Amino acid sequence: MNVITKTVSLPDGREITIETGKLAKQADGSCTLKMGNTMLLATVCAAKDAVPGTDFMPLQVEYREQYAAAGRFPGGFTKREGKASDEEILTCRLVDRALRPLFPSDFHAEVYVNVILFSADGVDQPDALAGFAASCALACSDIPFECPISEVRVARINGEYVINPTFEQMKEADMDLMVGATEENIMMVEGEMKEVQESDLLDALKAAHAAIKPMCAMQNELMKELGTDTKREYCHEVNDDELKGQVAKECYQKCYDVVKQALEKQARAEAFDAIKEEFKEAYAAAHTDLTEDEMEEKYALVDKYYHDVEKDAMRRCILDEGVRLDGRKTDEIRPIWCEVSPLPMPHGSSIFTRGETQSLTTCTLGTKLDEKMVDGALEKYYMKFLLHYNFPPFCTGEAKAQRGVGRREIGHGHLAWRGLKGQIPEDFPYTVRLVSQILESNGSSSMATVCAGTLALMDAGVPMKKPVSGIAMGLIKNPGEDKYAVLSDILGDEDHLGDMDFKTTGTKDGLTATQMDIKCDGLSYEILEKALAQAKAGREHILKCITDTIAEPRAELKPQVPRIIQIEIPKEFIGAVIGPGGKIIQQMQEETGATITIDEVDGVGKVQVSAPNKDSIDAALGKIKSIVAIPELGDAYKEIGKKGY
Repeated sequence: MNVITKTVSLPDGREITIETGKLAKQADGSCTLKMGNTMLLATVCAAKDAVPGTDFMPLQVEYREQYAAAGRFPGGFTKREGKASDEEILTCRLVDRALRPLFPSDFHAEVYVNVILFSADGVDQPDALAGFAASCALACSDIPFECPISEVRVARINGEYVINPTFEQMKEADMDLMVGATEENIMMVEGEMKEVQESDLLDALKAAHAAIKPMCAMQNELMKELGTDTKREYCHEVNDDELKGQVAKECYQKCYDVVKQALEKQARAEAFDAIKEEFKEAYAAAHTDLTEDEMEEKYALVDKYYHDVEKDAMRRCILDEGVRLDGRKTDEIRPIWCEVSPLPMPHGSSIFTRGETQSLTTCTLGTKLDEKMVDGALEKYYMKFLLHYNFPPFCTGEAKAQRGVGRREIGHGHLAWRGLKGQIPEDFPYTVRLVSQILESNGSSSMATVCAGTLALMDAGVPMKKPVSGIAMGLIKNPGEDKYAVLSDILGDEDHLGDMDFKTTGTKDGLTATQMDIKCDGLSYEILEKALAQAKAGREHILKCITDTIAEPRAELKPQVPRIIQIEIPKEFIGAVIGPGGKIIQQMQEETGATITIDEVDGVGKVQVSAPNKDSIDAALGKIKSIVAIPELGDAYKEIGKKGY
């Protein structure tokens, strides 16, 4: 075995060790990562050739946590790991988003990255190590890849930025960011904050990037030592330079003219398609000597070249004339209209519409029994605030069946959840569930979910600390040019054809969550600072639209919301209220119609009584108090028979 070991240090002196050549040697690249007693195995395999007709990067990233890593059995009947949890999927997305932009644009072979947690000490957080491990596996392979990356978690704890903090340290953090970067550029950011300022976010990114640079340098050393700095040769595309030039010459100005017309989404798409079809018809008429199969190959090339022309026309119109696809200025927000209580029976509901993006969101208030149990390999806990995001095909006019929840829906819902969760009081007794149904989409439905979620929460009477709004920003910047444009409230096409998708959520006092994907090199902190300032102005405009619709949470819950009363009882009476095998508490629930839950917290019994009406709650409270009451001199009691309750 040719085992090679490399070590890199974090700013606080802790070490991360990478080892290759010992495990999973039949993969194209593999390595183990060790930090303390936490160990991950990362592997990567790529197909030798691309599937014919593939014109994208078919990358699949998997991250799985083995329960044995923490000495635990999985739950469920089968007692084995099943499908990926939401938390594992979110980690997959973080790794994917950092890796994907760095594969060559003409490389189309299927690539599978697997990261498995095999040992966990409960001290260090393994999700922050997955991106580093995945990139090291790629570095150990001959798979074409632009340059190594790494990911770290950066948290601000007592005013200091800490890289890859422990689980225990995170309890004191007011910022929690995952940052992916190359040695030169930041590629991906996602995280949550407790109403921090934009300058704080920039400082956190700088601290994270400084920690990532030596990790990337170490991977370059590893590649040279292994001889994998020379990557495999491939040919996944056949090009026709003459046809490419012809498409640009005959279609560019027509596309530019469509961009300047400021058409709506569907009309614009039809206009662009008409230009392409007109070119294809003219090309076919001029090349009758080609066979049907040869013409189909040419048409596929036309589609690819035309996409580049369309992209260039849109970008140049913004950079040269400041005109966007829908006619707005670069910092202009689309028209917004909001409504609360559009649905009569949900506990809270709202509609938030911004341009051609629309969310119908409902809020449901439940009891402690409605909390979600998260039973992961490392942690087991309950969630009192849930947010689910649904993106049906009809919201973009697609004629296809609706399948199960995808990774994108989980990721978008999680970002909105992070943006809102800090504004729900910890002592609010209800379990809260938001469901965002995206009815129309043309740009940042996740940020529409944040805004609609705020409206629905206030409509339900949830006493939010402060309302939250969100916005998606974009960037147009061509390589080698100083000229650039920061775009507020981007359209779907501006996201697809631009260089950055940058989302922020926040209250009037600061940021609560962010997500950033950067597709270009050389993005300076000055440009990021401008984007953040422009995003803040946009959020404040959207926040005013929200508060103009409903200024503050409703003072009273709606009649259909179950009422909840919480009381505390001495710890020694918990068993008496529950009774043998739960007999007493079950009997009280049957007789009163109320739902009763009891938890021991800090040596005190926390009792929660919920019911649709006050009489049921009063009856249940009366029975509980009769059990826990301590007799005092002068109290009068009624004698009942042995068969009485």
